[in-house]
Amino acid sequence: MKSSYRDLLVWQKAIALVTEIYRATRSFPKEEVYGLTSQMRRAAVSIPSNIAEGQARLTKGEFRQFLGQAKGSLAELDTQLVIAQNLGYISQPEPLLNQLAEVGRMLNGLLASLE
Repeated sequence: MKSSYRDLLVWQKAIALVTEIYRATRSFPKEEVYGLTSQMRRAAVSIPSNIAEGQARLTKGEFRQFLGQAKGSLAELDTQLVIAQNLGYISQPEPLLNQLAEVGRMLNGLLASLE
């Protein structure tokens, strides 16, 4: 196992995703500050945060549990991206959806390696 969560490629990719979500939500309407903007940012931040917390735990079982939570946040963010697209807040969601899919595949791979 890696010595630090910062060494995990999936954590690095999840951090990049958070950065892009913050950039994308900057242009959302002001009335969404406490709605979709906040929800999307929290879900995005939760992904690398759960990876980091899980990696810092003492057992593989705990790590798997936190990776499962990261996957849940990823699904939440995916849903919120669809909503943002449907509302016309994001016109080109493909790059974000591609990043989401990549992080999802990496999480699945990491989970499988811990079995």
